[in-house]
Amino acid sequence: MIIAIDGPAASGKGTLAKEIAAAYGLHHLDTGLLYRAVAKAMLDAGARLDDAARAAELAGALDPSRFDEATLKSQAVGEAASVVSAIPAVREVLLAYQREFAARPPGAVLDGRDIGTVIAPAADVKIFVTAIPQMRAARRTLELRARGESVNEAEVFADIQRRDERDSNRGAAPLRPASDAHLLDTTDLDIEAAFRAAVEIIEAARTGRKHG
Repeated sequence: MIIAIDGPAASGKGTLAKEIAAAYGLHHLDTGLLYRAVAKAMLDAGARLDDAARAAELAGALDPSRFDEATLKSQAVGEAASVVSAIPAVREVLLAYQREFAARPPGAVLDGRDIGTVIAPAADVKIFVTAIPQMRAARRTLELRARGESVNEAEVFADIQRRDERDSNRGAAPLRPASDAHLLDTTDLDIEAAFRAAVEIIEAARTGRKHG
């Protein structure tokens, strides 16, 4: 079984994907970490973030087994990743890895921004997770502060708006729900409630019932 979970920054898709993978005994891939790793490599190399050739080269050299998730999830790397992820050559390099991961038995939960539309268009279940920008900014601020980063919520909110704009309007794999995706608005849901809602969607899809 392949479950595709897409959505904008700080919508809760990553936490939800981990919970679902654990519940169903599936592999989990946070595809955003791949782009963050490329961005971190670009920053470390002192390269311009819009240098497509260099970014594609570094993407091809990634070793996901050596990722430092805490470092990759910093605010600075996240902002850089939003730029790097818009480069078609980078997306092309990472496409094969993501599809190979999705095909590993017994199945996988992948979260990102183009899973249901590009990476796994034939996924068994597609969920598009969203929440209003103000709530997403509040969540991301708490997350970053918990990691010890000093951040201003207004600045986080502005960054989320910039990322939404960039992700939605990029030429390569823009952020948008797949036509057959189930929308899940987590604005007023905690993780437990969001998980229950997602499981209801998944079970309806598995049994052929119409959700909602």
